[in-house]
Amino acid sequence: AQSFYQTYFKDDGVGLASARAGNVIGGGDWAADRLVPDFFRALDGGQTLHIRNPGLIRPWQHVLEPVCGYLTLAERLYEAPSHYSGEWNFGPRDEDCKPVSWMAGYLASQTPVTIEHELTVNDKEARLLKLDSSKAKAELGWGGRLSVEEAL
Repeated sequence: AQSFYQTYFKDDGVGLASARAGNVIGGGDWAADRLVPDFFRALDGGQTLHIRNPGLIRPWQHVLEPVCGYLTLAERLYEAPSHYSGEWNFGPRDEDCKPVSWMAGYLASQTPVTIEHELTVNDKEARLLKLDSSKAKAELGWGGRLSVEEAL
């Protein structure tokens, strides 16, 4: 994206930014192989929840958190294209980066039903994923508002 920006847009005063978010949870996410939707499908169907890599730590956040960041970035990019062009990360606070097993356990603690789960380990995935959102916090005044518990 930066190469494209430098080549075609920078001298014309057009802005271009790329943005990414941590693991999002929240309404509208019913994709397969995603922990929260899989949890509710298993709960609803009385099935076993298959948890892949329970010890891996992921940056969980409600989908509205990065959407707020994206909209703020778009507004600033419109106002000052050259200043806000570039790469941006929108991730949760450090304390909201939780292991997969914690997420499944928290969800289970909030339901009246005991859910059985089956664990699978794949050593090919990174143990810890985390985004450095300090640029978004400093330059956009963006920051997550919901804890992972509130998001769930």
